[in-house]
Amino acid sequence: MTASASRSATGTSTPASSFHPRAGRSTASLPGGAEQDDERLPPARFAYDPQTWKEITHLLTNLPMALIGFTYVMTVIVSGAAMTVTVVGFPLLALGLGGARLMGRFERARARLLLGLRIDEPSPLPLRRAGGLFARMWLALKDPVAWRTVLYDVIRMPWGILTFSVVLPSLFVLWPVLPFLARGLTNADRAMVRGLLSPSDELERRIAELESDRGVVVDTAAADLRRIERDLHDGAQARLVNLAMGLGLAKEKLLEGQADDAVAAMVEEAHGEVKLALQELRDLARGIHPAVLTDRGLDAALSSVASRCTVPVKVTADLPSRPAQAIEGIAYFTVSELLQNISKHSAARSASVDVWRTDDRLLIQVWDDGRGGARLDGGSGMRGLAERLDAVDGLFVVESPVGGPTTVTAELPWRSRGEKDRQG
Repeated sequence: MTASASRSATGTSTPASSFHPRAGRSTASLPGGAEQDDERLPPARFAYDPQTWKEITHLLTNLPMALIGFTYVMTVIVSGAAMTVTVVGFPLLALGLGGARLMGRFERARARLLLGLRIDEPSPLPLRRAGGLFARMWLALKDPVAWRTVLYDVIRMPWGILTFSVVLPSLFVLWPVLPFLARGLTNADRAMVRGLLSPSDELERRIAELESDRGVVVDTAAADLRRIERDLHDGAQARLVNLAMGLGLAKEKLLEGQADDAVAAMVEEAHGEVKLALQELRDLARGIHPAVLTDRGLDAALSSVASRCTVPVKVTADLPSRPAQAIEGIAYFTVSELLQNISKHSAARSASVDVWRTDDRLLIQVWDDGRGGARLDGGSGMRGLAERLDAVDGLFVVESPVGGPTTVTAELPWRSRGEKDRQG
C-alpha cells in the first residue's frame, strides 16, 4: 500500500509521509508523484534450503557407495558362496556377511544424516551365547540383516547410476525443478532403506521381550531359591537343631540315672518339636509344588488352597483337560498368592475363583467384595505376579476401585499336557 495524501477543496493533493503499521516501513513522496522505498533488499542467497542440498548430496553419493557395495558383494559374498563346496567357503562367507552388516550400519547412518530418516539399529548377533565356533558360524550364515544388506547393495548399483546421471545434469539444466525431483528420488531411497536396512519391528520387539522375560525368569527362580533356603534355615532346620539338643540332654540324663519325670518331659518336648518341624516341611513342600496339584489337578489344588483362606471362597474350574505342568503350576501359585492377599488385606466377606479355557488361553478370575484399592505398584506381591505371567506371554489385570469390589484377571497361554507330563 502507498501512503495516503490529504486533499484540498480544490482537488489538488499535498504530499504527506506516513508509516505502514503492519509492514513496518515508511515511504515518502517525491516530486512528480514518484515514491522511494526506504527498505533494503534482502541479501542474496541460494534458492535451495539445507535439506534440499542434503538430499542432492545423498543422490550424488549414491553412485560411489553403490560401487563400493556392489564390488564388495561380487568379490567377497559371491566368492564365498562359490567356495562353499570346500571347507574354506563357509567361514569366508560368514565373515563376508559380518562385513555386510557393517556396511549396512554405515548406510543407515548416511540416511539419518542426509535424509533425516529415523531408523533404529538391528540387534547384534548373540555370538557369545551361541556356543562353539560352528554354532557362531551358522548364526552368522543365517543372519537376515546381513542378507538384506547384500540385496540392498545389489539393487543400489543401477539405482546409483540412475540418480547420479539425473541429478548432476539437473544442477545446470533443470535447477528450478531440481528440489522437487530430488525429493521424489530420495523418497524412493527412503523406501529402500526402510524396507531392506531397517530392523523388523515385530522381530526386534519379540527379541527384546524374550530377553526381558529371560531376566525375569532368572530373577524369579533366584528369589524362590532364596526363599526356600531362608525357610529351611529359620524354620525346620532350627527346630531340628533344638530337637537334637533336647534328645542329647535326655540321653545324658538316662545315662546318669536321673528321675524319669525329667526325661519324659524332655522326650515330650522333643516330640512336639518333631511335629512342628514336620508341619513346616509340609508347608514348605506345598509352597514348592503341592502334591495335590500333581495327583488330582488344578481344580482340587485350588479347592485345597481356598479352604485355608480366612474368607469363604467359591471355586469353579471348567477345564476339559489338564494344561502343561508349568502353566498349571503358575496358575496355582497365582491364585494362592491372590487368596493370601484377600485373607491379609481385603477385609472381604466372600470371594470367588473362576478358571476356564478359551481357545488357546487359560483364564483365571479372582473376585472379592473387600475394600479394594489394590494396585500393581502398591507392593512387590502384585508386581511379582504380573512379571511372572508376562514372562510366559501372559496378562495380569487388576480392577480394584477404592471401596471395592476387586477383580483380578490373569491370562496364560494354554499348552496341552504332553506325554512326559502325563507320565510325570
